[in-house]
Amino acid sequence: MQLRHLRYFVALAHHRHFARAAAECGVSQPTLSAGLAALEQDLGKRLVERDRRFIGLTPQGQAMLPWAQQILGAMGSMAQAVAAIAAPLAGPFRLAAIPAALPLVGRFGDALLHRHPGLHLMVHQATSRAIEQDLQALSCDAGLTYLDHEPPAHVVAVPLAQERYLFVTRRDGGDCGAAMDWAQAAAMPLCLLHEGMQYRRILDAQFAARGLAVTPRAVADSYVALLSMVQAGRFATIIPDGYAALLTGLDWAAIRPMAGVETARRLGLVVLDRQPIGPLALAALDVARGLAA
Repeated sequence: MQLRHLRYFVALAHHRHFARAAAECGVSQPTLSAGLAALEQDLGKRLVERDRRFIGLTPQGQAMLPWAQQILGAMGSMAQAVAAIAAPLAGPFRLAAIPAALPLVGRFGDALLHRHPGLHLMVHQATSRAIEQDLQALSCDAGLTYLDHEPPAHVVAVPLAQERYLFVTRRDGGDCGAAMDWAQAAAMPLCLLHEGMQYRRILDAQFAARGLAVTPRAVADSYVALLSMVQAGRFATIIPDGYAALLTGLDWAAIRPMAGVETARRLGLVVLDRQPIGPLALAALDVARGLAA
Protein backbone atom coordinates (compact mmCIF):
# COMPACT_ATOMS: atom_id res chain seq x y z
CA MET A 1 0.00 0.00 0.00
CA GLN A 2 1.44 3.36 -1.04
CA LEU A 3 0.84 6.66 0.74
CA ARG A 4 0.13 8.51 -2.48
CA HIS A 5 -2.76 6.12 -3.14
CA LEU A 6 -4.18 6.97 0.29
CA ARG A 7 -3.88 10.66 -0.62
CA TYR A 8 -5.80 10.03 -3.83
CA PHE A 9 -8.52 8.24 -1.86
CA VAL A 10 -8.86 10.97 0.81
CA ALA A 11 -8.86 13.73 -1.81
CA LEU A 12 -11.62 11.97 -3.77
CA ALA A 13 -13.69 11.48 -0.62
CA HIS A 14 -13.34 15.20 0.09
CA HIS A 15 -14.04 16.59 -3.39
CA ARG A 16 -16.40 13.82 -4.57
CA HIS A 17 -15.13 14.56 -8.08
CA PHE A 18 -12.31 12.77 -9.92
CA ALA A 19 -10.93 15.78 -11.79
CA ARG A 20 -10.84 18.04 -8.72
CA ALA A 21 -9.23 15.31 -6.61
CA ALA A 22 -6.60 14.74 -9.29
CA ALA A 23 -5.89 18.48 -9.46
CA GLU A 24 -5.40 18.67 -5.69
CA CYS A 25 -2.97 15.75 -5.82
CA GLY A 26 -1.09 17.19 -8.81
CA VAL A 27 -1.67 14.15 -11.04
CA SER A 28 -3.74 13.35 -14.10
CA GLN A 29 -7.16 11.83 -13.71
CA PRO A 30 -6.06 8.47 -15.22
CA THR A 31 -3.16 8.35 -12.72
CA LEU A 32 -5.55 8.97 -9.84
CA SER A 33 -7.95 6.29 -11.08
CA ALA A 34 -5.10 3.80 -11.48
CA GLY A 35 -3.89 4.56 -7.96
CA LEU A 36 -7.34 3.98 -6.52
CA ALA A 37 -7.61 0.69 -8.39
CA ALA A 38 -4.23 -0.37 -6.98
CA LEU A 39 -5.38 0.54 -3.46
CA GLU A 40 -8.53 -1.53 -3.89
CA GLN A 41 -6.43 -4.43 -5.17
CA ASP A 42 -4.10 -4.19 -2.16
CA LEU A 43 -7.05 -4.34 0.22
CA GLY A 44 -9.11 -6.80 -1.76
CA LYS A 45 -12.16 -4.55 -1.33
CA ARG A 46 -14.00 -2.09 -3.53
CA LEU A 47 -13.76 1.36 -1.92
CA VAL A 48 -15.37 3.68 -4.48
CA GLU A 49 -18.67 3.38 -6.33
CA ARG A 50 -18.16 4.84 -9.76
CA ASP A 51 -19.51 4.72 -13.26
CA ARG A 52 -18.31 7.52 -15.53
CA ARG A 53 -18.30 9.76 -12.48
CA PHE A 54 -17.94 9.52 -8.73
CA ILE A 55 -21.07 8.08 -7.08
CA GLY A 56 -19.90 7.60 -3.49
CA LEU A 57 -17.82 5.49 -1.16
CA THR A 58 -18.78 1.89 -0.54
CA PRO A 59 -19.38 0.83 3.10
CA GLN A 60 -15.79 -0.46 3.08
CA GLY A 61 -14.60 2.93 1.81
CA GLN A 62 -16.55 4.76 4.51
CA ALA A 63 -15.01 2.49 7.15
CA MET A 64 -11.52 3.10 5.80
CA LEU A 65 -11.74 6.89 5.39
CA PRO A 66 -11.06 8.01 9.00
CA TRP A 67 -8.11 5.61 9.24
CA ALA A 68 -6.65 6.89 5.98
CA GLN A 69 -7.05 10.47 7.21
CA GLN A 70 -5.29 9.63 10.48
CA ILE A 71 -2.42 7.85 8.70
CA LEU A 72 -1.82 10.84 6.44
CA GLY A 73 -2.18 13.25 9.35
CA ALA A 74 0.29 11.28 11.46
CA MET A 75 2.77 11.17 8.59
CA GLY A 76 2.48 14.93 8.20
CA SER A 77 3.00 15.50 11.94
CA MET A 78 6.02 13.18 11.93
CA ALA A 79 7.59 15.10 9.04
CA GLN A 80 6.93 18.41 10.82
CA ALA A 81 8.47 17.11 14.06
CA VAL A 82 11.63 16.02 12.24
CA ALA A 83 11.86 19.27 10.27
CA ALA A 84 11.31 21.40 13.39
CA ILE A 85 14.51 20.10 14.97
CA ALA A 86 16.70 21.92 12.47
CA ALA A 87 14.48 24.73 11.17
CA PRO A 88 11.55 26.96 12.21
CA LEU A 89 8.03 25.71 11.63
CA ALA A 90 6.91 26.22 8.05
CA GLY A 91 4.02 25.33 5.79
CA PRO A 92 0.25 25.43 6.18
CA PHE A 93 -1.53 25.70 9.51
CA ARG A 94 -5.12 24.46 9.17
CA LEU A 95 -7.53 26.21 11.55
CA ALA A 96 -11.24 25.39 11.74
CA ALA A 97 -13.61 27.81 13.50
CA ILE A 98 -17.29 27.84 14.30
CA PRO A 99 -19.07 31.01 13.09
CA ALA A 100 -19.33 32.38 16.63
CA ALA A 101 -15.55 32.11 17.04
CA LEU A 102 -14.56 33.80 13.76
CA PRO A 103 -13.90 37.15 15.50
CA LEU A 104 -11.09 35.37 17.40
CA VAL A 105 -9.33 34.33 14.19
CA GLY A 106 -7.62 37.67 13.67
CA ARG A 107 -6.11 37.87 17.15
CA PHE A 108 -4.98 34.25 17.21
CA GLY A 109 -3.79 34.22 13.59
CA ASP A 110 -1.79 37.42 13.99
CA ALA A 111 -0.05 36.08 17.11
CA LEU A 112 0.64 32.69 15.51
CA LEU A 113 2.17 34.13 12.33
CA HIS A 114 4.18 36.70 14.29
CA ARG A 115 5.68 33.89 16.39
CA HIS A 116 6.15 31.53 13.44
CA PRO A 117 6.58 33.58 10.23
CA GLY A 118 7.25 30.46 8.16
CA LEU A 119 3.66 29.28 8.61
CA HIS A 120 0.74 30.35 6.44
CA LEU A 121 -2.72 30.25 7.92
CA MET A 122 -5.58 28.37 6.25
CA VAL A 123 -8.93 29.11 7.91
CA HIS A 124 -12.21 27.40 7.18
CA GLN A 125 -15.61 27.71 8.84
CA ALA A 126 -17.11 24.52 10.28
CA THR A 127 -19.69 23.35 12.77
CA SER A 128 -18.54 22.28 16.23
CA ARG A 129 -19.25 18.64 15.36
CA ALA A 130 -17.25 18.89 12.13
CA ILE A 131 -14.32 20.41 14.04
CA GLU A 132 -14.33 17.47 16.45
CA GLN A 133 -14.37 15.05 13.52
CA ASP A 134 -11.59 16.95 11.70
CA LEU A 135 -9.38 16.90 14.81
CA GLN A 136 -9.90 13.16 15.23
CA ALA A 137 -9.11 12.62 11.54
CA LEU A 138 -6.01 14.87 11.80
CA SER A 139 -7.36 16.93 8.91
CA CYS A 140 -7.04 20.20 10.84
CA ASP A 141 -4.36 21.36 13.29
CA ALA A 142 -6.56 23.27 15.72
CA GLY A 143 -10.09 24.56 16.17
CA LEU A 144 -11.84 27.55 17.69
CA THR A 145 -15.11 26.46 19.28
CA TYR A 146 -17.29 26.41 22.40
CA LEU A 147 -15.70 24.82 25.46
CA ASP A 148 -18.78 24.39 27.68
CA HIS A 149 -21.82 23.76 25.48
CA GLU A 150 -21.54 20.37 23.72
CA PRO A 151 -17.77 20.40 24.41
CA PRO A 152 -15.55 18.42 22.02
CA ALA A 153 -14.12 15.18 23.40
CA HIS A 154 -10.44 14.21 23.68
CA VAL A 155 -9.02 17.71 23.29
CA VAL A 156 -6.66 20.07 25.08
CA ALA A 157 -8.44 23.42 25.40
CA VAL A 158 -7.37 27.01 26.11
CA PRO A 159 -10.17 29.53 26.89
CA LEU A 160 -9.82 32.75 24.90
CA ALA A 161 -13.10 34.63 25.32
CA GLN A 162 -16.50 34.71 27.00
CA GLU A 163 -19.61 35.26 24.93
CA ARG A 164 -22.87 37.10 25.53
CA TYR A 165 -25.80 37.97 23.25
CA LEU A 166 -26.49 41.10 21.20
CA PHE A 167 -29.78 42.00 19.51
CA VAL A 168 -29.35 43.80 16.17
CA THR A 169 -31.89 45.72 14.09
CA ARG A 170 -31.70 48.64 11.71
CA ARG A 171 -31.15 51.89 13.58
CA ASP A 172 -34.52 53.16 12.36
CA GLY A 173 -36.14 49.98 13.69
CA GLY A 174 -35.32 50.28 17.38
CA ASP A 175 -33.57 52.17 20.14
CA CYS A 176 -29.87 51.69 20.85
CA GLY A 177 -28.59 50.88 24.30
CA ALA A 178 -31.73 49.63 26.08
CA ALA A 179 -31.69 45.90 26.84
CA MET A 180 -33.95 43.76 24.68
CA ASP A 181 -36.48 41.50 26.38
CA TRP A 182 -36.49 37.85 25.25
CA ALA A 183 -40.27 37.76 24.78
CA GLN A 184 -40.14 40.91 22.65
CA ALA A 185 -37.32 39.41 20.60
CA ALA A 186 -39.31 36.20 20.01
CA ALA A 187 -42.13 38.28 18.53
CA MET A 188 -39.83 40.04 16.05
CA PRO A 189 -39.26 38.88 12.42
CA LEU A 190 -36.00 37.12 13.24
CA CYS A 191 -33.32 35.75 10.94
CA LEU A 192 -31.11 33.24 12.74
CA LEU A 193 -28.55 30.56 12.05
CA HIS A 194 -30.09 27.21 11.09
CA GLU A 195 -30.67 24.49 13.69
CA GLY A 196 -27.58 22.56 12.66
CA MET A 197 -25.41 25.37 14.05
CA GLN A 198 -24.45 25.19 17.71
CA TYR A 199 -25.13 28.87 18.42
CA ARG A 200 -28.72 28.39 17.23
CA ARG A 201 -29.16 25.44 19.58
CA ILE A 202 -27.86 27.59 22.44
CA LEU A 203 -30.31 30.38 21.55
CA ASP A 204 -33.22 27.95 21.33
CA ALA A 205 -32.33 26.67 24.81
CA GLN A 206 -32.30 30.24 26.15
CA PHE A 207 -35.75 30.92 24.71
CA ALA A 208 -37.07 27.57 25.98
CA ALA A 209 -35.80 28.30 29.50
CA ARG A 210 -38.14 31.33 29.46
CA GLY A 211 -41.10 29.35 28.12
CA LEU A 212 -40.66 30.79 24.62
CA ALA A 213 -40.23 29.28 21.17
CA VAL A 214 -39.02 31.02 18.03
CA THR A 215 -39.82 30.40 14.40
CA PRO A 216 -37.43 32.60 12.41
CA ARG A 217 -38.59 34.08 9.13
CA ALA A 218 -35.24 33.24 7.55
CA VAL A 219 -32.20 31.07 8.40
CA ALA A 220 -28.63 31.07 7.15
CA ASP A 221 -25.26 29.50 7.93
CA SER A 222 -23.26 32.73 8.37
CA TYR A 223 -23.51 35.95 10.34
CA VAL A 224 -22.66 37.93 7.21
CA ALA A 225 -25.88 36.68 5.62
CA LEU A 226 -27.88 37.48 8.77
CA LEU A 227 -26.51 41.03 8.99
CA SER A 228 -27.19 41.57 5.29
CA MET A 229 -30.84 40.70 5.88
CA VAL A 230 -31.00 43.00 8.92
CA GLN A 231 -29.46 45.83 6.90
CA ALA A 232 -32.21 45.39 4.31
CA GLY A 233 -34.60 46.47 7.04
CA ARG A 234 -37.20 43.74 7.53
CA PHE A 235 -35.36 41.50 9.97
CA ALA A 236 -33.71 41.45 13.38
CA THR A 237 -31.12 38.97 14.64
CA ILE A 238 -29.21 37.88 17.75
CA ILE A 239 -25.44 37.52 17.44
CA PRO A 240 -22.48 36.90 19.76
CA ASP A 241 -20.91 40.00 21.28
CA GLY A 242 -17.59 39.06 19.68
CA TYR A 243 -18.99 40.61 16.50
CA ALA A 244 -19.59 43.98 18.18
CA ALA A 245 -16.12 45.30 17.32
CA LEU A 246 -16.63 44.30 13.68
CA LEU A 247 -19.85 46.34 13.58
CA THR A 248 -18.25 49.53 14.91
CA GLY A 249 -18.94 52.43 12.58
CA LEU A 250 -21.93 50.85 10.82
CA ASP A 251 -24.42 53.70 11.02
CA TRP A 252 -27.35 51.50 10.04
CA ALA A 253 -27.01 49.01 12.94
CA ALA A 254 -28.81 49.39 16.28
CA ILE A 255 -27.12 47.05 18.76
CA ARG A 256 -28.67 46.17 22.13
CA PRO A 257 -27.75 43.62 24.83
CA MET A 258 -30.27 40.91 25.63
CA ALA A 259 -31.93 41.42 29.00
CA GLY A 260 -31.46 39.15 31.99
CA VAL A 261 -28.52 37.69 33.85
CA GLU A 262 -26.86 34.86 31.99
CA THR A 263 -23.81 32.70 32.32
CA ALA A 264 -21.22 33.63 29.73
CA ARG A 265 -20.12 30.81 27.46
CA ARG A 266 -16.43 30.19 26.91
CA LEU A 267 -14.85 30.06 23.47
CA GLY A 268 -11.35 28.83 22.96
CA LEU A 269 -8.71 26.95 21.04
CA VAL A 270 -8.74 23.15 20.97
CA VAL A 271 -6.21 20.64 19.70
CA LEU A 272 -6.41 16.86 19.73
CA ASP A 273 -5.30 15.32 23.04
CA ARG A 274 -2.89 12.65 21.88
CA GLN A 275 0.69 11.66 22.52
CA PRO A 276 2.87 12.88 21.10
CA ILE A 277 1.22 16.22 20.36
CA GLY A 278 2.43 17.44 16.98
CA PRO A 279 4.60 20.55 16.64
CA LEU A 280 1.84 22.63 15.02
CA ALA A 281 -0.61 21.80 17.80
CA LEU A 282 2.05 22.61 20.40
CA ALA A 283 2.72 25.95 18.69
CA ALA A 284 -1.01 26.72 18.70
CA LEU A 285 -1.32 25.91 22.41
CA ASP A 286 1.68 28.08 23.24
CA VAL A 287 0.25 31.05 21.32
CA ALA A 288 -3.25 30.57 22.79
CA ARG A 289 -1.90 30.38 26.34
CA GLY A 290 0.02 33.59 25.75
CA LEU A 291 -3.16 35.31 24.56
CA ALA A 292 -5.15 33.96 27.50
CA ALA A 293 -2.55 35.26 29.95
